[in-house]
Amino acid sequence: MKTQLEFAREGIITPQMKVVAQNENLTQDFIMSHVAKGEIVIPNNPNRPNLKVCGIGTGLRTKINASIGTSSDICDIDLEVRKAIAAEEEGADTMMELSAGGDLDAVRRAVLEATNLPLGNVPLYQAFHDAAMKYSNPNKLDPEYLFELIEKQLQDGLSFMAIHCGINQYSIERLRKQGYRYGGLVSKGGTFMVSWMEANKAENPLYEQFDRVCSLMKKYDAVLSLGNGIRAGAIHDSHDRAQMAEMITNCELADLGRQQGCQMMVEGPGHVPLDEIEGNIMLEKRMSGNAPYYVLGPIPADTGAGYDHITAAIGAAQSSRFGADLICYITPAEHLALPNEEDVRIGVRSTRLACRVGDISKYPDRRENEKQASMARRDMRWDDLSKFLLFPDIAKEIRESRAPEQEDTCTMCGDFCAMKRGEELFKNDISEEKTCKLKK
Repeated sequence: MKTQLEFAREGIITPQMKVVAQNENLTQDFIMSHVAKGEIVIPNNPNRPNLKVCGIGTGLRTKINASIGTSSDICDIDLEVRKAIAAEEEGADTMMELSAGGDLDAVRRAVLEATNLPLGNVPLYQAFHDAAMKYSNPNKLDPEYLFELIEKQLQDGLSFMAIHCGINQYSIERLRKQGYRYGGLVSKGGTFMVSWMEANKAENPLYEQFDRVCSLMKKYDAVLSLGNGIRAGAIHDSHDRAQMAEMITNCELADLGRQQGCQMMVEGPGHVPLDEIEGNIMLEKRMSGNAPYYVLGPIPADTGAGYDHITAAIGAAQSSRFGADLICYITPAEHLALPNEEDVRIGVRSTRLACRVGDISKYPDRRENEKQASMARRDMRWDDLSKFLLFPDIAKEIRESRAPEQEDTCTMCGDFCAMKRGEELFKNDISEEKTCKLKK
């Protein structure tokens, strides 16, 4: 079958492109032209007829990914289903199923059944898990089994995959020559691939057989997200030689994949100090030819465990502002434990708010909603205000839990309401038209 990229290059506007245009309030030609350039991707898979359409890339709202999945310590399929439902209810745009414990096929299929969001994964997790179960040694993984597994997972209906094609002997040599790292290696898939390469004295088969990976992804019109397996796990490792070697390789592979008609994304780092986020995104966009950038966090400090959803939201707002296209949420449990259902809800909400902050900076023409919210708050039109809020249910719950005596105020100020006093002073001057003139 043809991919969204191949249709766009032929000047064909697909049903998926039409939905993206409608959702983003942009023209269909705009969407088609940027899909044709590889600057917008639309995770797709014909094996999921009820799949929610989501566009990721240039000119579009920054999207939010929620990651769920089991571990070897906690494996509860019902819990993962509840987490998937919670993430969709809270407004996630995509989801990754990253299980590493239990019956991985059963978990994946249960999550696919529970959500209509585009679902992605990291196939190396199951590949090394299965090799460990079969041989008691993940380094005995047969590369042929890895490719068979990728296709089996695509047949199930996955719409994108984070595949670690950019790790190679050159990047490992950079890691060794720089004297390892302050934060070590933090990518499960990336670390086990490095281990496999070292044990087998072989090159990464995903790098060596990159064309084969692209062919599998094209067969299902799925997006190949080039995994960041040597990402920094500490801000002191940010942009070290090993990370940059992999980033350069991934950007080269993004070009090669698009030449073959495969939809491509590049994944970015985890821990990045705030002053380096803009430069990181500029480098990815410049080196990849503006391929959509999927950023993991990022986390701009290493000491926020327990509140890393806030730490990451700060980084996510900056990333969104400077051009990141898809942000993977971080939950309060990051660095501490497997997230539960409430962690998932908090992580999605925090990241949605962060991306809103970034988007209204990146796209000044999209600030109308903020203006309407401000005017409703000014006029104390509480019911109208809820229409413009990201989290109206939570706002209502808080307000009703501490209801004021006078409905047109709130208990923050009570009788000393600044809004009411301001209205009395300037009631003859309050109008949307004059407010707009003042703003200009």
